[in-house]
Amino acid sequence: MTDQTFKRFKEFIEGTLGIKIPPAKKVMLESRFAKRVRALGMESMEEYCDYVFSPEGYDLEIQQLMDAVTTNETSFFRESHHFDYLEKSVLPEYANQGLKDINIWSVAASTGQEAYTLAMVMEEFMSRTGYRFNYRILGTDISETVLHIANTGIYTEHQASKIPPVLQRRYCRKNRDPEQKTIRIIPALRDRVVFGKMNLMNETYPLGKQYHIVFCRNVFIYFERETQKKVLNRIFRHIMPGGYLFMGHSENLSNTELPLTSVSSAVYRKEGAT
Repeated sequence: MTDQTFKRFKEFIEGTLGIKIPPAKKVMLESRFAKRVRALGMESMEEYCDYVFSPEGYDLEIQQLMDAVTTNETSFFRESHHFDYLEKSVLPEYANQGLKDINIWSVAASTGQEAYTLAMVMEEFMSRTGYRFNYRILGTDISETVLHIANTGIYTEHQASKIPPVLQRRYCRKNRDPEQKTIRIIPALRDRVVFGKMNLMNETYPLGKQYHIVFCRNVFIYFERETQKKVLNRIFRHIMPGGYLFMGHSENLSNTELPLTSVSSAVYRKEGAT
């Protein structure tokens, strides 16, 4: 990949996706795009670059490029103490307030494990306490490929191994063909979750509501500081007063002027009454 080609990709990725691409990531881009070069039967990275940014190629290939660039690392019950805090602190508080309708947003939903984990936590809390929430979970991501997987609710048994066995029995169904080695989230949980495509770099988010609980974990680590600030401000607008923001442990809000108070490790609460 020539320096000029790298520059074209870098400017597009940083401007459209907000993901910082320093020179050290040139080799990573070459490796990821090489698969598309081969799949399309092209001779060089420069030919691929010209194709991607042509009118025809943009429509056909840009989603493939974005999928190659974005990191979709996720798992069930990842950073599990966040879900413990949700079940032991946040949900009891909302129940004590008599809150019935809860909106939850999984900001970078990827293949959906975080959103379905949230649904399991909600169901377990209601089963244990007898208190009933009418909850809805929105999962958003820029990648149509991962959102398709999320919508199916189908995962390998290896991926499902992160789910505690008792919850697997309650909320997952094994494939009838044992050779497939897959499970599927039960319909009752899938009905509680909606997935949609959204780019965090957009100036506004077409959500139409505010959320009591927002999980936005390990997203800001890919952004430059100025992009972090802009995206956080947009997300903040969609958090209910008194609502909670869960972030990744390598992320912090030390430089923000937003009225968010730290209440636990990488958990923040928006000032105001719910």
